[in-house]
Amino acid sequence: MIICPACGSTVDGQLSNGCPSCGARAVGPPLAKPEHQLVSYGAAGLTGLVGGVMAAGFVTLTAVAWITKMGALPRFWNIISAGETAAWQLKWVALPIAIASVWVGSKSLTAIKTSPKQFGGLRLARAGYLAAVMTTLLVATLIGITVPQRLRHHQWGLEAAENARAYTLSRAILEYRELHGTVPPQDELISQLRTLPDPNGSIAAALSVVDANGYQPISVVAAAGPKTKTLARGGAIRNASLNLVSDPPAVSFPNYELRLPGADKKLNTDDDLIVSDGLVMTASEFAAYRASRSSAP
Repeated sequence: MIICPACGSTVDGQLSNGCPSCGARAVGPPLAKPEHQLVSYGAAGLTGLVGGVMAAGFVTLTAVAWITKMGALPRFWNIISAGETAAWQLKWVALPIAIASVWVGSKSLTAIKTSPKQFGGLRLARAGYLAAVMTTLLVATLIGITVPQRLRHHQWGLEAAENARAYTLSRAILEYRELHGTVPPQDELISQLRTLPDPNGSIAAALSVVDANGYQPISVVAAAGPKTKTLARGGAIRNASLNLVSDPPAVSFPNYELRLPGADKKLNTDDDLIVSDGLVMTASEFAAYRASRSSAP
C-alpha cells in the first residue's frame, strides 16, 4: 500500500500505474535520503531562551527592589527581602510561565537525547531547563517563607479596621454627650448618632456593624457624704444659732458600654471589642479593666 503524495489517498499496487483518486503518476523512483542531514537546534534554543528570560527577569526585578527600597545596602537579608518582593510581583506571571517552561524543556531534552542526529544543542537545553527549574523553585520558596508574615499583616489590617470603627463610634457617642449632656438611649442609639455631622461618612459606615443589643447606657451618680453640723459664728454663746448645712445636689455622669462583633461578625464571642470610657478593648482586656475598677478604693 502506497500513499499518494498528491492527494494523500492510499494506492494498492504501483503508483506508476496512476492514482485512482486523482490520476497522479510516478515519473521516477523515490529520491534517496541525503547523505548529510543538518541538525536542528530549535528545541534547544527555545528551552535556553525561555529559561534565560525567566532568570534574567527575576534577577532584574530583585535588583530594582534592592536599589529602590533598600538603597543597595550590601547586606544579605536586604537582598533576600528584595527577592521576596520580586517573587510576589512575579507570582501570577512567573509561575504559569515556569510550569510551561519546565514542561517544554523536559520534552525538548527527551527529544534531543532520543534523536541526537536530528536535534542538537543538548548543553544549551540543559542550561535553559536548569535555569527555569531553579527560578521556579526560588520564586516558590521566597513566596512560601513570606506567607505567614503576610497573613499576620492581613490580620493586623483587619484589626486596625475594626479598631477604627470602634474609635469612630466612641467619638460619636462623646460628641453626642457633649451636645445633649447624656448618652443616647439603647433603643435610639443608631437613629440618634445619625443626627451628628458626618462629612466623610465614617459614622454611617461604623453604625452598619452596630447591634443595639450590645449597647448599654450607664449613669454614674456622684453624691456628697452624710450631713454635717457646723456651728455658725457665735454658736458657742447661743445654741439657737446652730445651723444645718444641707448636702449639695447629686451629680450624674452618663457613661456607656458598647460591644461590637469581632472578626467572626458575631456578637458575644471572645473576639468582641468593648468600647467604654472612650477606650477600645478586647473582651479579655475589658474583663480585667472592670475587675481593676471594682477593686479600686
